[in-house]
Amino acid sequence: METENKKGIGLLALVAIIVSGAIGGGVFNLSNDLATGATPGGVVVSWIVIGFGILMLVLSLNHLVVNKPELSGVSDYARAGFGNMVGFISGWGYWLSAWAGNIAFAVLMMTSVDYFFPGVFQAKNGSLTILSVIVVSIVSWGLTLLVMRGVEGAAVINAIVLIAKLIPLFVFMIAGIVMFKAGVFSAHFWQNFAANTDANGVIKSLTWSNMTGGDLFGQVTNSLMVMIWVFVGIEGAAMMGDRAKRKSDAGKASILGLIALLVIYVLLSLLPFGFMNQQDLANTGQPGLVHILNAMVGGWGGTLMAIGLVISLLGAWLSWTMLPVEATQQLSDQKLLPSWFGKLNDKGAPSNSLILTQLIVQIFLIVTYFVADAYNVFVYLCTAVIMICYALVGLYLFKLGIQEKKTSNIVVGFLAAAFQILALYFSGWQFVWLSLILYAVGFILYALGKKEYGGKLSSVEMIATVVLTVLGILAVFGVYGNWLGLQDALGIDGNTLLVAVVPLIVVTFIVYFIVRADINKKKITH
Repeated sequence: METENKKGIGLLALVAIIVSGAIGGGVFNLSNDLATGATPGGVVVSWIVIGFGILMLVLSLNHLVVNKPELSGVSDYARAGFGNMVGFISGWGYWLSAWAGNIAFAVLMMTSVDYFFPGVFQAKNGSLTILSVIVVSIVSWGLTLLVMRGVEGAAVINAIVLIAKLIPLFVFMIAGIVMFKAGVFSAHFWQNFAANTDANGVIKSLTWSNMTGGDLFGQVTNSLMVMIWVFVGIEGAAMMGDRAKRKSDAGKASILGLIALLVIYVLLSLLPFGFMNQQDLANTGQPGLVHILNAMVGGWGGTLMAIGLVISLLGAWLSWTMLPVEATQQLSDQKLLPSWFGKLNDKGAPSNSLILTQLIVQIFLIVTYFVADAYNVFVYLCTAVIMICYALVGLYLFKLGIQEKKTSNIVVGFLAAAFQILALYFSGWQFVWLSLILYAVGFILYALGKKEYGGKLSSVEMIATVVLTVLGILAVFGVYGNWLGLQDALGIDGNTLLVAVVPLIVVTFIVYFIVRADINKKKITH
């Protein structure tokens, strides 16, 4: 008989926590992001595909949480399944993904503020203005200092953020249902289109044609990264076992939470197609829901949505400031990074990791001034890298299934991994290649960690490090020379990338010598 934790959280409360925690800033820009690449029919098919893929991931995580309680987090599953090097790749990827997500939050927050002061905080091409870069830099350093003082998100802050997030979304759904026009929604429902844009990427007209299977496939692949982005963080849903009244409730809650999220996301992404035509929807600007609600009910609706979004993003940004350093701290605890990364200050916060991460975030906040459509660039980077971590979760369950001769685990693990890998192949491989520049930084620190703990890179690790680092260097040349159309796919030109790479190299060398000095000091002490 299953034991009950009397102080635990019940099933419905668990579902509520999962749903409220998973809904982030991405949903506020979902509708117009999808409209630039898919018709309503393509969006419906995409949600079916995405829902199935994320379900396989959640089922994989549920099984591992229950059956491998000694392991903690996605990087630990990768390490247990495939060794230290792969565990490091997963953990470093989680770190990279988390701070890239924070930059996406920063861009989206300033586009919300730009709603009140058009053109002041966001340029026409989607990049941030100098004033915006200054503002988000101050906010980012302020949040880092708060976390260093042990403030990660008090209950009152979480309550305010939850209310600010859900009220405008609820108002939007009501308005969307009331103003829904079936004729607008069904126009070109299953057709394909070609977008004709101007120099700023604004869609001037859409040319329609009958949809083929290949056209539908293209619409699905165009939607993948944007849709997966709104599920980033879903892995937290499977980690609720210790807080549940019954252990079995955690698994049920994650499935019910996923279903609830799908319903919310589908409504928020499809209702606008019944209010305005696709060309207008694609050109609403960021954040999409702010401008759409403004068109639906007037200025008060846009104001409500914009204020709610700013508060929501600040709360999410505060929580996510801790996410990347939790990853580096865990890697340090597992001796996959030097102990310098795991050092805590008197408030119990990993201050070294926080400062390093913030320095790198600062570099890329400056880059947002140079990058057209900066929001989507960092959304894609965040999503592409986290998908590597998710794929390794599926592969670990697949491996366990083979070892235990359990067919269900083999099937679920295979499908979870295959979905992430195929989605990356068709939609995000360019961003994975670009991320190798940052992985090269990580490999240097991984080697230092090995040295601190009396080990060294194995021959396989050495080969993998050299190959991946060379690929990272080639990515720089690839963007600069526009190999394989990388500039168009990434939305970054060579000069912009150099703006990031040069200070990144400087920071890497500084950290390398600081960490190396710390290691040598310990050797002398001992």
